[in-house]
Amino acid sequence: MMTTSDAMHDPRRDASRPGAERPLFEGSATGRAGSVIGVDGTERPVPPHRWRFFLYSAIGLVMFFVSVEIGGKSTILVDHALTFVRWALGAAVPWVVVALVAFGTLRPFVTGSWRNGALRTVFAVANIVGLVVAVCAASGYYPGPLANPDIGPFLWEKLGIPVGLIVPVGAVFLALLINYGLMEFIGVLVQPIMRPLWKVPGRAAVDAVASFVGSYSLALLITDRVYREGRYTGKEAAIIATGFSTVSATFMVIVASTLDLMEHWTLYFFLTLAVTFAVTAITVRIPPLSRVADTPFEGARHLAEPVSQGNRFGQAWDEAMRALAIAPGVVKGSWATFKDGVLMAAAIVPSILSIGLAGLLLATYTPVFDLLGWLFVPFAYLVQLPDPALAGKAVAVGIAEMFLPATVVAGHESLVLRFTVGVVAVSQIVFFSALVPSILATKIPVNVGQLVVLWFLRVVLTILIAAPLAHLLL
Repeated sequence: MMTTSDAMHDPRRDASRPGAERPLFEGSATGRAGSVIGVDGTERPVPPHRWRFFLYSAIGLVMFFVSVEIGGKSTILVDHALTFVRWALGAAVPWVVVALVAFGTLRPFVTGSWRNGALRTVFAVANIVGLVVAVCAASGYYPGPLANPDIGPFLWEKLGIPVGLIVPVGAVFLALLINYGLMEFIGVLVQPIMRPLWKVPGRAAVDAVASFVGSYSLALLITDRVYREGRYTGKEAAIIATGFSTVSATFMVIVASTLDLMEHWTLYFFLTLAVTFAVTAITVRIPPLSRVADTPFEGARHLAEPVSQGNRFGQAWDEAMRALAIAPGVVKGSWATFKDGVLMAAAIVPSILSIGLAGLLLATYTPVFDLLGWLFVPFAYLVQLPDPALAGKAVAVGIAEMFLPATVVAGHESLVLRFTVGVVAVSQIVFFSALVPSILATKIPVNVGQLVVLWFLRVVLTILIAAPLAHLLL
């Protein structure tokens, strides 16, 4: 891509016609796009079928970000699409997910990737357990502790099946968001906020919103895809995956309802978002995130987001057109993201049913999290949270599953305690039942050790920020 200074000295520019825009070339080798030299001397792409930017981007935005009531259920259209798929598959749904789990379990052994390090080996073996759990659950057989409604049925019905289906279904529509210039357009517009605060390109705003209104797994699919294309560096992808991939607004409602916070829903909603992103602004400046290599994916050419100068809207349009000029057809693009979605879902769900199961068993039947909770008691005491020991256990158990903290303090008389724990449950972001396997299924360069450290830092920082605000505002 030309810099402004390069373009101004480009011999192809028609100096004899000041102020004119002359076609630089009529089309590419494939005849797909042309460009002009503008009055400021920069190369401006003029791809054919520019309506694709408007139509496909609009469809993508509506699918992911607009709630519509259908059949008495108000949610985003991607979720309605998932409901339709589940209706169409009927009784086959559990076995479709079992097939997905089987594919994800066998694939590392077929490709030999299970030998690529001790962690890969551990997850490959654990996935076998996940496959057994999937077969049992699909058959309606929950032996031993799996019979606990908060363990076996919870893992299968609330995590395994929804994640197994939403990732491939949602991936079909992801191409509309990432291929046709929308990310580049929004990226340039919000760059003044994203880069100074969170050290990420403006286009990361699309990931953050996709996670919030849709699913962290879909947002991670976007992040991984964009990183592998060279549009994020490893550090940027790690920041986005661990700092913006929070649970959706619909799941926040479930947390708030469990903690009897719906009377304060608006405050809880906006304060949780503010605290989550404030914590991210801190964690990007300290290890381990500050030490992640700021380099592109191996073999990819880094397509850095240009720093806007002058007319920001005009540059946003130019960047969108550059992306549109090389965009694949909608069928080809959707098929590519669908395949990525299937591979990611196949890697995630077996881990949810194995690693997530281990975390839930430890939380339910052992004192591990009671002991771990003492790490957070001093911080709870410092900000004067009622019942610091219980608060410590509640936030500690979140590393297993983000919903568990709400169950620990549900019904407690202290509104401040319930509110703070509810904020921590969302702001912590990292948890082993789903988010950790989801990240490890991508090429994003963070490991388990770094994720655990990030979880600890995010919990501590959230307590220190959220509790004083809860005391002040409630």
